[in-house]
Amino acid sequence: MNVIGSRPDRWWNDPDKAVGRLIDQLDRYGSRTGEAVTVVFDRHPADVAPGRNGGTFVSFATRRGRNAADHDIVQMVAKDGDPSALTVVTSDADLAERVTGLGARVRSSGSFRRHLDDSTG
Repeated sequence: MNVIGSRPDRWWNDPDKAVGRLIDQLDRYGSRTGEAVTVVFDRHPADVAPGRNGGTFVSFATRRGRNAADHDIVQMVAKDGDPSALTVVTSDADLAERVTGLGARVRSSGSFRRHLDDSTG
């Protein structure tokens, strides 16, 4: 949700639709770059299934509330065999500290949003 929220395009009027748009954009990004993309959302729109969605792996927080996905993201990084190969996109300082402590890199949501927009048009 950090990436969605990094652009004030009135996404808050339909956050479920914004989730779908981001998944579509991440699919195009992954196809063009060859990068594996995993996204973890705090909210779960009824029309979006977890798992492989095109070229993007979609996951939903197992907890509820603000920053609910953070716990799941930290678990994913901790379980990865090579966390130094991972880049976590977030604007949350606590999450950034937790995942860098595990060896992952961090990129800000705004920086990634600009890169994503430039890469996918």
